[in-house]
Amino acid sequence: MRVVRILGIDPGSRLTGYGCVDVIGNQIRHVTHGTLKLASTSGRATIPLEQRLLAIHEGLSKVILEHKPTVMSIERVFFAKNAVSVLMLGQARGAAILCGAIHSLNIVEYSPTEVKASLVGHGGADKEQVAKMVQLLLGKLEFATFDASDGLALAICHAHAMSSSNANRPAATTTLNSTRKKKMTLAESLGITPEMVVGKRRISVPEKN
Repeated sequence: MRVVRILGIDPGSRLTGYGCVDVIGNQIRHVTHGTLKLASTSGRATIPLEQRLLAIHEGLSKVILEHKPTVMSIERVFFAKNAVSVLMLGQARGAAILCGAIHSLNIVEYSPTEVKASLVGHGGADKEQVAKMVQLLLGKLEFATFDASDGLALAICHAHAMSSSNANRPAATTTLNSTRKKKMTLAESLGITPEMVVGKRRISVPEKN
């Protein structure tokens, strides 16, 4: 059976999250996830940006060589009031994309809103809701940062997009219902309600700077 291995990347100049999944028939299986810690998340970053960009390349190259994904699903740059932060995010994203291209990965892009809508069912979901949905889909996982859960969410988002386009039909331990004409979110296809996603237990991890 054909296996598609997807590496999701949540780029950042201080923290870059990644998550890798296998799409096997109509299943999604967790492979690995983690966070590249490039600089302190509090105060002024003391490590020069060029060294952090190099660390992104080296860190992701190690992940790619070890796990051999064929697709990189990366977060698309979004607009924000802080132009400097957006510029640095764009540079981190460029380093990740270049790394993927060097290793001959197919590159796909999704906005944060697209990822949230695909997994949770609405584009206004917060990071905790996304992390909770990832846990519901892939099993009880521990995340050191929301960047890691966001990396997995990006990989799952592309798996869902593959299913919706009939290129493949992935799901996490449950078959996606692809017979309906209306495009379903992963939450809908698995019968997961908003209450189940929000839950009462809070996931406490540091925010990306």
